Amino acid sequence: MAQIEQSDKGGKKKKGAQKKMAIHVDFTPMVDMNMLLITFFMLCTTMIKSQTLQITLPTNEKVEQQDMNKAKQSEAITLIVDTQRDENGNIKKDDEGKPVNIVYFFEGQPQLVDDNNDGVLENSNLSKEVFLGNDGSVQRGIRKILHDRNKQVLAKIDDLKVKWRAKELSPNKDKNDSIYQAMAKEIRNDSTLTRPVVVIKATPEASWESLISALDEMQINQISRYQIDNINHTDSMMIEAYNRTH
Repeated sequence: MAQIEQSDKGGKKKKGAQKKMAIHVDFTPMVDMNMLLITFFMLCTTMIKSQTLQITLPTNEKVEQQDMNKAKQSEAITLIVDTQRDENGNIKKDDEGKPVNIVYFFEGQPQLVDDNNDGVLENSNLSKEVFLGNDGSVQRGIRKILHDRNKQVLAKIDDLKVKWRAKELSPNKDKNDSIYQAMAKEIRNDSTLTRPVVVIKATPEASWESLISALDEMQINQISRYQIDNINHTDSMMIEAYNRTH
């Protein structure tokens, strides 16, 4: 509050002299009011939401994990991811600056053959591919191999996607999405369809990126039965024999 204090010092004053007054302003109530206003706005105002990227998190869907020894040989496929490195252990890159990640794969049980009967294993059922995206609607690289092995599931899910996009499952968006996810899960786990069992392994030189790329291919190709396993001596011998003859 403002207070006006009249100066009235002792002594006689000249006739007609103006009286001097001192004004004292107390800011304490104003400070209290400002603090209350700041507290009010802090509690009631909606803060600006930060702009962040949308990240697709892994699904919480329970994945079938099946031992390869219990899988049918016609369904089993093993992927062995590897990363090419130089003599210093640095990752090699291609002309586009991307790491050179490769995938060795074989179907069914591993097969090693000694063609010359000299004790040196020279042939196997191992093949080699790379990670490539689609060329338009055409799959390439290891994606094509997995796509062809799971084509029955993918065909049914593609038909389901047409109904989902047209909102034939439900006119409500959230319900339409929920029904689609439930029906797609049933298709992926349909035991009447031909579905691969994929075993993913990694060489000691493989990078984390190569392993993650293999897991991404499981999601892209709607493969529900896969597991990560350790590379063994037979796998290493197959890779050595392949690189020696190719």
